[in-house]
Amino acid sequence: MRSLSSALTRLLPLMFVIVLGITIVQFFLQHPIQAADISHLMRIIGTGLICGWKYLAAAAMFLWILTWVGVRHERSQRAVPQHERRRSFAVDILDRLTNREALEARLREEAEPTFVDAEALARELKSKVIGQDQVCDDVAAQIRRRLALRQRGKPVGVFLLAGPPGTGKTYLAKRLALALNRRLIHLDMTQFARGGAASTQLFGSSKGYVGSDSYGKLTGALRETPSALTLLDEFEKAHAEVHKNFLTAWNDGFITEASDGKQISTTQSIFILTTNAAVDTLTELSIQHAGDPDELRKACTRALLDSGFAPELLNRIDRIFVFKPLQGLDIARVGALEIEAMIGNYGLEVTTGGIDPQLLLGLVRRQQRAGNAASSRDLVRAIEETIADSLIEAKRSGARRISLVERGGGVTAVAADPNAGSAASAREYYERAKP
Repeated sequence: MRSLSSALTRLLPLMFVIVLGITIVQFFLQHPIQAADISHLMRIIGTGLICGWKYLAAAAMFLWILTWVGVRHERSQRAVPQHERRRSFAVDILDRLTNREALEARLREEAEPTFVDAEALARELKSKVIGQDQVCDDVAAQIRRRLALRQRGKPVGVFLLAGPPGTGKTYLAKRLALALNRRLIHLDMTQFARGGAASTQLFGSSKGYVGSDSYGKLTGALRETPSALTLLDEFEKAHAEVHKNFLTAWNDGFITEASDGKQISTTQSIFILTTNAAVDTLTELSIQHAGDPDELRKACTRALLDSGFAPELLNRIDRIFVFKPLQGLDIARVGALEIEAMIGNYGLEVTTGGIDPQLLLGLVRRQQRAGNAASSRDLVRAIEETIADSLIEAKRSGARRISLVERGGGVTAVAADPNAGSAASAREYYERAKP
């Protein structure tokens, strides 16, 4: 109606001219010209205008009524909510059968499809997460498929990383967040082992209770960054009530904030859970069903059910990835990276080839003696015990670049000879420099 009124207002002068022309033509058709003099012609035109005035008046009145109705309708519409305005013209089937506004809001929240290079993502993950190449490949493939979907109604993915402690589960989640350029929400679930208090910390407090004026840790973080990667570390140690609150987040695509009842969308989020449950059983199953992912999932699900996971929880997990214990050269690789990082933390640099292979071999044997129970954390502690004192001495002596040389059951940090390019040449330099 508003657009009709506006159009009629613009066309009013043109319509007036058209009606006037029609009136004049009609008059001359009914009263042929009897005289050619100008005065007689002017009298004829005047008579025609007087006779046709009723037509002009009727047209003007009709247009004025239409304009008045349009203005009145526009004013009344201003006081009506937008969704009620829609209903006044045509009743959409969605207006009749559901909450159309809520549906439109949810559709607006749906992320546009994103296309990820799975091979490049897998390479980046494998360069940092040592010894878990198969898991990195599988995770990258899953992320690629799920991000390419336009409408999900659920999180991008809910993945469970299982296996021995210290094999890179938490580290993989952190590296994945960096690779995808997503905010990381890291929650240590051992802190939420108690019932009601744990739920309020994560999902907010109901009105009238302490803390109801602020959002929970999880709901607040997801409200600020809906596309975050949420890491739920050692998930099995959280209380069962906390577990239940995640069911709607993973199945229905939203999580409810208790303080105001608002639904926080999880459709753009990635959830990664880690667990140390059923370590030995899962390790055996990963070897037994290495070539059959479907059978591996079934077997792992049974093992996790036996360890205390609720069936409704496992049904909402998209994939279960089992990490292998570190072995052989993988232990050496992790050890070399940790040594390099520790040297950097002391403000030093390690030369190319500057780590004595004998040092790494000793670390490998130490881990192997500990068996599958040994973790990368144990490896880091062993490295610190072995090289920390020598790094401190090298720093005090003013060294900048060093090599690590094992000799006589101990490790010495040797200031790098300008011509030394490996730990072997560093050992020779050490022998020459020794008093």
